[in-house]
Amino acid sequence: MSLFMFCISYKYTHYLLVFLCQCLCAVPYFAYLYTHFNPKNTQTAIPDMKVIDLIHDKNSRPFSFEVLPPLKGNGTAQLFNTIDRLKVFEPRYINITTHRSEFVYKDLGGGLMQRQRVRRRPGTIAIAAAIQQRYGIPVVPHIVCSGHTREDLEYMLLDLQFLGISDLLVLRGDKAKEDHMFQPTGDGPSHAIELIEQINRFNGGQFFDGTEIKCPGEHFRYGVACYPEKHEEAANMESDMAVLKKKVELGAEYAVTQLFYDNEKYFSFVERARKEGISIPIIPGIKPLAKLNQLSIVPKIFHCDLPEPLYKEAVKCRTDEEIKQVGIEWAVEQCRELLDKGAPNLHFYTVSAVDSICEIAKRIY
Repeated sequence: MSLFMFCISYKYTHYLLVFLCQCLCAVPYFAYLYTHFNPKNTQTAIPDMKVIDLIHDKNSRPFSFEVLPPLKGNGTAQLFNTIDRLKVFEPRYINITTHRSEFVYKDLGGGLMQRQRVRRRPGTIAIAAAIQQRYGIPVVPHIVCSGHTREDLEYMLLDLQFLGISDLLVLRGDKAKEDHMFQPTGDGPSHAIELIEQINRFNGGQFFDGTEIKCPGEHFRYGVACYPEKHEEAANMESDMAVLKKKVELGAEYAVTQLFYDNEKYFSFVERARKEGISIPIIPGIKPLAKLNQLSIVPKIFHCDLPEPLYKEAVKCRTDEEIKQVGIEWAVEQCRELLDKGAPNLHFYTVSAVDSICEIAKRIY
């Protein structure tokens, strides 16, 4: 071989080697692109089972939790971080709360004030869809009477149907801060029972104004709230139990309790419900104490008692960290007893309690 031909051969061999090296270096990049941008891989598989089926499924972990939509103007990073930390415990489903709009007063100067409607945590439906898409975990958005007309609620149902979300938690919701008692918005429902009736009509192929739905979609399934220590507006436990029974007769498949700290009140409530012919699963709602100010705030807002043994330990605490540990220890024992005595699921309220819930879950599951 001539020197000229050898040089040419060497030159192209060099180029070939460089090209092969570049291809090898690019493999991880193309793999990343394929994984993240291939349309077939952009959606996480979502279980076909409905929430009521998951609650009854003995092979799934009896664990679920509730999250809040981000504050207006904030991103989803903190929300997704919460879910990332809790998803390792294999939740059956995730609830997403709904918060009504409220009125605030803006100082315009010169003694003038302007009344403005503000919704601090919008986006319940969008957040539910994002969670389901990102994690493949069933979602249960809250749908509430509070702050909504019947038309508003109908549009929510349509949006949820388009997104393939059919599990709901149906609630009346809180009264406006400026109201002494609950006031419906326009022609909106004044009670969860009325909202359930609207959902049932929608399931039956009828809009709220009576016109026919030409292409009815998948029916909505729903749970409701219940109160082991009585709803704050109920005259007595008998009347409160009658409301729950009516919700069940209309189609509620399960009930989630308001948070409580005394298991005996939960067991007594369940026993009473069974005597009234209410056979649906009644899921205990758990929120561990995590801050000193919760000693007064929690009983006031949620209308629940702190058992004397818990209170005695809590008042000894001088820091949030100390009461957080007390809250964890109490909740661990509370949850173990609930599961041992047949509670169908444990539902955790995560606000200000994610660290505590992670520790509790590690110890009971």
